[in-house]
Amino acid sequence: MLRSTPCFAILRSAPCLVNLLCWRKCHWLLFAWCFSYLAFFRTCHYFGIPKVSPLSNAVQLFVTLRLIGLGFEIHDSHMELSNNEGTDEEKELRKQYKCITPSTVDMLHYAFCYVGQFTGPYYKYRTYQDMIHVSRVSDIPSTEPVIQRLRDLPLVVLNYLVCSYFFNIENVQNEEFYDNPFWFRLFYMVPMFMVFRTRLYMAWILAECMCMTIGLGAYPSFSKPKCGMGPTDLKELHKSNTTKSPVEYNYETIHSLSIYGCELGRTTKEGLRSWNMTVQYWLAAYCHHRIPHSLKAYRVAITMTISAFWHGIYPGYYLSFLLVPLILIAEDNMRAAFRHGSPRRIQCFDWACWFFKMRGFDYMCMGFLLLRLDYTLTYWKSIFFIGHVVTAVFLVTGMLLRKKSKSVGEENKPKLN
Repeated sequence: MLRSTPCFAILRSAPCLVNLLCWRKCHWLLFAWCFSYLAFFRTCHYFGIPKVSPLSNAVQLFVTLRLIGLGFEIHDSHMELSNNEGTDEEKELRKQYKCITPSTVDMLHYAFCYVGQFTGPYYKYRTYQDMIHVSRVSDIPSTEPVIQRLRDLPLVVLNYLVCSYFFNIENVQNEEFYDNPFWFRLFYMVPMFMVFRTRLYMAWILAECMCMTIGLGAYPSFSKPKCGMGPTDLKELHKSNTTKSPVEYNYETIHSLSIYGCELGRTTKEGLRSWNMTVQYWLAAYCHHRIPHSLKAYRVAITMTISAFWHGIYPGYYLSFLLVPLILIAEDNMRAAFRHGSPRRIQCFDWACWFFKMRGFDYMCMGFLLLRLDYTLTYWKSIFFIGHVVTAVFLVTGMLLRKKSKSVGEENKPKLN
């Protein structure tokens, strides 16, 4: 696997960099180091090194997230130590529950912890450390949360088996596929996205269950844990850890998937936030929010480019991800222009928005599955780039009508004498 590749030694040096570099810069230098290595890892076969297997690539994805996230955690930890704001109690709580000082061995153990190694979820070093040093192991539930999480699995498996039996992405790669009528080619992306997402649903649900069986990500409910971040109320966390009374726990920290949000969320933004949520947290916390204010207008595009690069070097990823910012802008403009009036009208608009959100994901999914530039463009061309055309129409229509409705609204405002 990964250990058998000659470049494994390069990766092992990443934790050592953290201890050698100044904490003020280690997060950005580690970001550059890990993504540079990721580029080499995926192109090493051009340098005479055997091409890595898909399994090794899956491991590398989450090792990269963990090591970069660790660099940011160490940086933020030192910032917390130097923060003199707040009461003495708040300072002590930050020092106790937010500050980390991992050794090189600790970093390696965290980076290669088997839990979530292949499918996620992403979890912070702090979460990993809390699992190792938990003091109330007997109070943390596992059986009941696992049973609750598995309730959706039978229906997901059934949908995957039915759709994957009748539809296969390899058909799209054959020239004979394009002899089918337009409606069939257009429809084909719908079941393909069903196969794509149900396969990932299964992996993420089972990965969450794995975390629950060992108590990873379990925090007292009163500490208000958030996906990826962990507990947000340190006072309640400390109180729960020191009390002898029974404590209610939840696993929100490692919650990767909201099927309801993915399937029934009305907007693209809601669908994205419900999909692979711990990785979404990583992208938001260590990419989107860290981009300078001067580049605020390009934050989404930059974040999507980073996400595409993390997924792989295939053109299909970039063609799909870079369509997301345009869809989000078009969606916001259309909502501003049309989502008003009677409750009935708003409800109809929301359902129309949901329909086009799902079709947008269907369209972008084909880039994820076909990967190659020629395959992706050939398929999109066969359906007349309908995803791009509809996005452009909504973008222009929303901009014009939004501006018009805004000017009309300003004219109707009462004038002050």
